[in-house]
Amino acid sequence: MSINVLIVSKGHDYVHDSFLAMFAAMEGITTTLVEQPAAQVVLQPENAGAYDAVLFYDMCGIPGAGLLHDGANDTGIPPEAYVGAIEGLLEAGTGLVLINHATVSWPLWPLWREISGSSFMLTAGELNGKTVPGSGYRGGHGPLENATIQLRPQGDHPVLAGLENGFAITDELYLKTSDYEANVTPLLRGEYNFVMENFTPPPLAPPEEQANWQHPPGSDLIVWANACRNSPIIVSDVGDSPLAYDDANYRRLIENALRWVASGEARDWAKAR
Repeated sequence: MSINVLIVSKGHDYVHDSFLAMFAAMEGITTTLVEQPAAQVVLQPENAGAYDAVLFYDMCGIPGAGLLHDGANDTGIPPEAYVGAIEGLLEAGTGLVLINHATVSWPLWPLWREISGSSFMLTAGELNGKTVPGSGYRGGHGPLENATIQLRPQGDHPVLAGLENGFAITDELYLKTSDYEANVTPLLRGEYNFVMENFTPPPLAPPEEQANWQHPPGSDLIVWANACRNSPIIVSDVGDSPLAYDDANYRRLIENALRWVASGEARDWAKAR
């Protein structure tokens, strides 16, 4: 099946050539890259219908981070027109894929939390009625190097086709609580010791929080499926660098994810959730 994918980026450094080469290698998948805030125009209903799926690789709406390319004016809340655009995608059942730092976007916007389904927290705060600590970082742009982990499939799912034996990957990891797991469908877990000693405090948290950071043992869930309104969604914590983009198994994972979220089967699954 040939599908058209819109890729949304901006707000986080990445190696463009390597990232885009990952999609160029996917036969039958045509991609268009748009950066914020232009993405907010392209995602309006009159334009978004040209795409079978949207892949988010942006990091927006973070108060105090100086990322004023997103129209949020440092409030953390997207402009009304963008809220409407995302709600339009969800009502239409457009398939979404979120990679790595895209789960960090819009931390004060409840709808984005519903979309990602993640418990990733930039600072301590309330999640699902409980106070949880800010999430830890391993690798990426922090002081600790990327970690190599073995990813193990959970169950039988089209996104896991060709990956039934799992695979190893070296990439950025997050230390998250397990609060979200009951609400999503696990796809890949990582063999790694998700304890605070292996991570650094959340870099955007206030200095006092960083100095006194404590985090219980965290979730090992790396990739999962979610649904929001009518849209099927795949989320991958990993995908920070060419160590992932250039990996054949990771490329298969993302291609599978795009094809699945664009399918009628996935939309039916989302509506039934």
